[in-house]
Amino acid sequence: MTDITIQDGEFARLSGKVVIITGGSSGIGLATTNLLLDLGAKVIIGDLQPPVTPIHNPSLTFQRTDVTSWSEQLALFKKAREIHGRVDHVFANAGVGPRADYLSKTVDANGDLVEPTFVTIDVNLKAVIYTATIAVYYMREEQQTPAGGSIVVVSSVAGISRFRATDYATAKHGNLGFARGLHQRLNFHELPIRVNLIAPSWTKTGFMPYPVMQSIGVEPQEPIVVAKSAAFLMADESRKGQMIHISKGRYREVEESIMLPAAEKVVGVEHGEVMEDDTLAKIIEAMGVFKKGAVAS
Repeated sequence: MTDITIQDGEFARLSGKVVIITGGSSGIGLATTNLLLDLGAKVIIGDLQPPVTPIHNPSLTFQRTDVTSWSEQLALFKKAREIHGRVDHVFANAGVGPRADYLSKTVDANGDLVEPTFVTIDVNLKAVIYTATIAVYYMREEQQTPAGGSIVVVSSVAGISRFRATDYATAKHGNLGFARGLHQRLNFHELPIRVNLIAPSWTKTGFMPYPVMQSIGVEPQEPIVVAKSAAFLMADESRKGQMIHISKGRYREVEESIMLPAAEKVVGVEHGEVMEDDTLAKIIEAMGVFKKGAVAS
């Protein structure tokens, strides 16, 4: 696992950048909003409520947004374009805690098992896919520099480990799978758009009551610690397809240093086997050749 040292000076290139943050009114999102504003960035928050602590800064725009609504997310990006003319970075951060009980015995009036809620999966996964998809569309149209734009997705340690909050873990595993797949597509099409993930450990947010955490001897990290990892991934143009784990102020890169090498070992790349995605690329290429009629059936 590769340790990363984040220095405040590395954020300088974010000055003047336009950043959309979903769920930017509280927790990690709010900490990131304040950090970026202090750095001189222009921030557009998409959230159901304005910041819990009022922010008086002309570089901040709040747009009421239900992230599970495609049309409202489109409106968020349109607002950013209307005000600033472009979008440089997007932080897909909005999220909620676990809601579904897959061991429930609750039945309806007919005696049938009640369908579990999909709120957590809708907010933490479906909405993230909405955000990233619209971000790619806007960045393809608007970027003027070779560096292009970037998307930072909030996953979690729950996205790479066993975690009994099942709907939450499902969504966070999904975040990881979506970002990994999107990274491959962006590279294939040679688009100047980077996608990275952060995987925070316990943080002071609304996920769990702070007094409860203290009572069991767990001290969650401050949201600003996580916010710095998001800003770092926006600012460092060499970071592509990576995931940073954040715990108690320690930053460690996980995807390229652990997860990808582990997958290659499972597949047997060192013995000449080929990763599934490489095979898929060849299949897509071959299908294109067949469609053009260049290969006899």
